[in-house]
Amino acid sequence: MNEAHESGDGAAAGDDPRAMTVAIIMDGNGRWAAGKALPVEAGHREGTRALRRTVEAAIDEGIDALVVYAFSTENWTRPADEVATLMEILGETIERELPDLAEQGVRTRFLGRRDRVPAHLRAAMGELERSTVHRDVLNLWIAFDYGGRAEIVDAARSCVEDGLTPAEVDEAAIAARLNAPELPEIDLLIRTSGEFRVSNFMLWETAYSEFVFTETLWPDFDAGDLRSALDAFSSRERRFGGR
Repeated sequence: MNEAHESGDGAAAGDDPRAMTVAIIMDGNGRWAAGKALPVEAGHREGTRALRRTVEAAIDEGIDALVVYAFSTENWTRPADEVATLMEILGETIERELPDLAEQGVRTRFLGRRDRVPAHLRAAMGELERSTVHRDVLNLWIAFDYGGRAEIVDAARSCVEDGLTPAEVDEAAIAARLNAPELPEIDLLIRTSGEFRVSNFMLWETAYSEFVFTETLWPDFDAGDLRSALDAFSSRERRFGGR
């Protein structure tokens, strides 16, 4: 496991695991499937199973919030049949997996655009959010049709639409107009599959995150991988730009 981001503010990064917000870029489904001579759909479906066990592992670790990158604004450029499969899998996940996680205390919310998602999925997303609003063991945020740049642009546009003067446009004004103003800044960002980039994910919220990169392909990610990332995080100190 490799790491990127400077350390240190004098306090260990992982002193209070209950207050942690962890984000995961779930990458490697296609390569996992190719390595097993399976269609890419098999990789995406196995990735759903990895999501469930990772959410359950996050509960066991006492993490407060988990943000996962499920579908980016750029993913619409993938082959139409793959996009259709991903929409189908989202529906299956909402119907079969997330209600079971709700029974374990998981509140689920979605980040990103919804106007391009099929109407029946929009309805299912909204109903799941409403039905889990009182769950408080873990906050699960699913970024679907999400892009970090678009989020910041939309926030800036909202400042203009709300009539703010240039002097009134500050970090607080932008933060209040992000997709989910109540989402804490990310403490730890994990990216699977050995890639070293953020891929337009949580650009504002990861300004001072610790990064952990793992070679593990997302469908193989498990509780041990999460624990290793948390151990790496807890060994660091965070400066937030200071010395």
